Amino acid sequence: MKTTVGLRERKKAATRQAVHEAALRLVVEHGLDHVTVESIADAANISRRTFSNYFAGKEDAVLYGEEQRFRILVRKVRAQPPALRAWPALRDATEELYQEMGEPEREWAQRTRLARQHPSLLARQLANHAALERDLSEALAERESDMPPRVMAAAFLVGLRVAANLWSEEQESRMLIDVMNETLDQVARPFT
Repeated sequence: MKTTVGLRERKKAATRQAVHEAALRLVVEHGLDHVTVESIADAANISRRTFSNYFAGKEDAVLYGEEQRFRILVRKVRAQPPALRAWPALRDATEELYQEMGEPEREWAQRTRLARQHPSLLARQLANHAALERDLSEALAERESDMPPRVMAAAFLVGLRVAANLWSEEQESRMLIDVMNETLDQVARPFT
């Protein structure tokens, strides 16, 4: 049975997205150190208190889009056919996610570069990656694999991170999916 999302949930999702977009835009324009929660709230046309209902801080608001993609990836891994081995399940789920979302917009590359420049964003991003590693390893636990699920999840995420950094450093001269597939093939080589 398909559940429809109510008006209240849609409004909350739209507000969360608007705050994320305002935070990202302001940080790209002014730098993280020159952006306050209050300025993000003003740009999103909400109060400081409302901001706090959605995000713990400006770092969370900036990285919200990445966190959402992580959640979708974990769901897609869990939805892969049960007989599929762990690494192919990760690769197929990533390909499905890419097909649905398409090539990331320039803001994604900008955020990747920002994360490398600001310790507080990097720390928040690392916390997100640690949670994703745990969630992915749980999603892989029942699948056949030649290595422990946690190790595989970590290796996979390192491959994704390296691919994103390469893509960003190349100024998006190639499609991310091509850089990602090349990098993940290299990560998998010793295991196949």
